[in-house]
Amino acid sequence: MSITINPISPVAFSVFGLDVRWYALAYVAAFVVGYWLFCRLMRRQDSMIHLTKAQMDDLLTAVIVGVILGGRLGYVLFYDLGYFLSHPLEIFAVWHGGMSFHGGLIGVIASIFIFARRKHVNAWSVLDLMSVVAPIGLFFGRIANFINREVMGRPTDVPWAVVFSGDTPIPRHPSPLYEAATEGVVLFVIMYCLYRYTGLRRHPGALGGIMGMCYAVFRMFCEMFRAPDVQIGFLTSWGLTMGQLLSLVMFLCGLGIFVFAIRKK
Repeated sequence: MSITINPISPVAFSVFGLDVRWYALAYVAAFVVGYWLFCRLMRRQDSMIHLTKAQMDDLLTAVIVGVILGGRLGYVLFYDLGYFLSHPLEIFAVWHGGMSFHGGLIGVIASIFIFARRKHVNAWSVLDLMSVVAPIGLFFGRIANFINREVMGRPTDVPWAVVFSGDTPIPRHPSPLYEAATEGVVLFVIMYCLYRYTGLRRHPGALGGIMGMCYAVFRMFCEMFRAPDVQIGFLTSWGLTMGQLLSLVMFLCGLGIFVFAIRKK
């Protein structure tokens, strides 16, 4: 038994002949809600950073550029380098899909450190606060993945398996919803509670390291239900995926950052 769903058009609406896609709206919602929450947390008396309105606008711009460039280049390098070497112009066709969270993360971290260096603020404290709001973007992004029928799950017979009308009749795990719940909702609750109710924010970098580790664990778990990328498949005979491999590296990096932040005086 499975749940049959009528496919939702990836185009939310059109304005003067220009298609506005759900994926673009997910990015807009992520940046708007994330910006609001970042400012709200920063205004607290116990916040470790205090940025001006102009600095916040510069930070938002830097993060947007980091997410888009890092996410796209990460997908090109990690998931389909051979294809893009043969079709280099497709690298710029972001509307065709293809963004890597791990690449976007690298882009955001790089943009934060460049911003912090130019504005003379503590990059690790900015990263910590950004780690609290990042799951919001992950939530909206995974919902858009589900609407676009991207990164869907492996075949299954569980009662909540999904079949989209007109697509393959094979029931599959709604893996984007699993990721929206874990990497989005659960991770946000964890990071928000750690920021509000512990003293970890007084160790710049600690929350960023925890976020990296928690995301890696949730992603590796969800990858057990998510179909591997067609152009890559499984990396090993026992089922290792590219997402799990990148998440393992991310976990180790997060652990190293956390230990460094806690031990640093």
